[in-house]
Amino acid sequence: MKKLTTLLFAFFLTSISLSQNITGPELLEKAIQFHDPKGVWETFSGKLHVSMETPNNPNRDSNIKIDLPNEFFYVKAKSGKNTTEYTVDKEKCLITFNGDATPADSIKKKYRLSCKRAELYKNYYTYLYGLPMKLKDPGTIIDTKVTKKKFKGKEYLVLKATYKKEVGKDIWYFYFDPKTYAMEVYQFYHNESKNDGEYILLSEMETINDIKMPKKRAWYMNKDAKYLGTDILKAAD
Repeated sequence: MKKLTTLLFAFFLTSISLSQNITGPELLEKAIQFHDPKGVWETFSGKLHVSMETPNNPNRDSNIKIDLPNEFFYVKAKSGKNTTEYTVDKEKCLITFNGDATPADSIKKKYRLSCKRAELYKNYYTYLYGLPMKLKDPGTIIDTKVTKKKFKGKEYLVLKATYKKEVGKDIWYFYFDPKTYAMEVYQFYHNESKNDGEYILLSEMETINDIKMPKKRAWYMNKDAKYLGTDILKAAD
């Protein structure tokens, strides 16, 4: 019994030491190992269904196809009476609105339909559902220092990420469970001194093509914790 107690105590001390001394890049690797244990993100090709719930608005239901090897992205989103489809196939962009593959300029202007918006959706979905693997993309700067922070009553290992100016200006913080290294919160600021930006609470997991992705993402404002909405993910047929 004494030997068992000694072993458990030694394991406990080792775990504490690891969480205290781990570097940013090491934490990122452990988080990636949890979410993408087979290392398949770079060859990801799959379908997602995302339902976005926001206060006082109809749900936005999106069927998404991401094929990274072939540089292909497609999203079909239905909100209220309107259905919008964006396709980005390498350098080619296609826009369809309520079944019309050549919507008039007046319709494009009214509903803000553009290839720039198509690219925005592509980057949005591949970034958020590709985390934490996307933190290894060129232009991402991972802080070597890992901090401990209590958030919503739970203590996390926190990773800070900034970006080269040609990539982005926001500051991001990623909160990982200190035992499993699962990503459970992320937070971004445009200007941290103003406490702007948002934090996102992640809950449950949906495994799609061997990658553990957050099933629910609830968005809040940093400054006043105002609730903005929730994305709910499931694998699409």
